[in-house]
Amino acid sequence: MNDPSMGSAKTIKLAERRVFSQSFKPLYQEGMGLVEQAAEYLDGKGRAEAKKLSRLAATLYAAESMRLTTRLMQVASWLLLQRAANSGEMTRDQVASEKSKVRLDTASANNDAAGWVELPKDFLDLIDRSLRLQALVRRMDEEIYGGAVAEAAPSGRRINPVSDQITLLNTAFARG
Repeated sequence: MNDPSMGSAKTIKLAERRVFSQSFKPLYQEGMGLVEQAAEYLDGKGRAEAKKLSRLAATLYAAESMRLTTRLMQVASWLLLQRAANSGEMTRDQVASEKSKVRLDTASANNDAAGWVELPKDFLDLIDRSLRLQALVRRMDEEIYGGAVAEAAPSGRRINPVSDQITLLNTAFARG
């Protein structure tokens, strides 16, 4: 009667174990470190590098900077909520309710978008690292809380170039 195939056995969710234990600390530090690195880059070296770009690449840089910042702030929000639950400041139910406001689906333009090859190497590295971190957090979120976020293309890149341009325009005019 207690056959595990009948659903009586409780499955262990590895993501849940990671988030609600001491092994969460390295993930939290990685995420917050990336937020800090991106802020330092965008306020310093990135600002200087952006001034050297063509008009097209500078527009793409501006849009991708906003996406990068948004992506990292959303990931940081998720990490802060998990830390609050891990430390007992919030219950898991409170976190589940609050985390519904967090979006873990901020994509990036295609790497074949016009002007992409002109973007600074350090900036592209930050984008790639943020996309990988977002994908990891997103998988963990889905495993812990269930439900899937709208599917993006692998590694967070969009497939439709028309969609890229519409998103770029919406971002440029602060609607996206």
